[in-house]
Amino acid sequence: MKKVIHPSHERGYANHGWLNAHHSFSFASWYHPDKIHFGALRVLNDDEIAAGMGFGTHPHDNMEIVTIPLSGAIAHKDSMGHSGIIKAGDVQIMSAGTGVHHSEFNASKTEVLNLFQIWVFPKVRNIVPRYEQKSFAPEGNENAFTTLVSPTKEGESLWINQDASFSMGTFDENTTVEYRIKHPGNGAFILVVEGAVSIENEILSQRDAIGVWETESVEIKINKKAKILVVEVPMIEAEF
Repeated sequence: MKKVIHPSHERGYANHGWLNAHHSFSFASWYHPDKIHFGALRVLNDDEIAAGMGFGTHPHDNMEIVTIPLSGAIAHKDSMGHSGIIKAGDVQIMSAGTGVHHSEFNASKTEVLNLFQIWVFPKVRNIVPRYEQKSFAPEGNENAFTTLVSPTKEGESLWINQDASFSMGTFDENTTVEYRIKHPGNGAFILVVEGAVSIENEILSQRDAIGVWETESVEIKINKKAKILVVEVPMIEAEF
């Protein structure tokens, strides 16, 4: 097994007044030569957006964009004709494909919105843009991982145009969980959303992460009740 550690304090940071953003990988004006991507995983932003504020209409193309609200709700609108609210417990995916414009705003006028926005390089370029969102019941992911996103169109997960999977779960203190790689050859970027865990003799706390590859599974020991996000991706050499 190979591994790389991403301590939370080493993430990029930008304070725009209305937006506090932490970047696991190089993004916008923050650049780190050793933190460009993890395989097909290009962006993992941890954003706090002030009440009533957000990102105006802007374009994307040829990227799989997954948004996971942690608290609060997002008002989404795009050039495909979709508009609506994505709240905590929901997951949204957008295949930008040949090109799409969208906007994202904090749906609340009083509360801060916290979300993960995650970009994955697509398997097939220039597909027709598409949008999907789904609610995942919290009782379904206690002491077990729930698959949120997968490359298969069957089942309960959202479909992604890549051999990638997103899984999330909440685990009790002093338990152990094994995450098994779903697609041979993939790596897993494991982010501790809350709590504390031990992985490969590394102690990870809130917002710390570890990337592992060249393995079929990874054991996670829960030191303090934890919420964990696993983004499993092909270990491709991305082109920029």
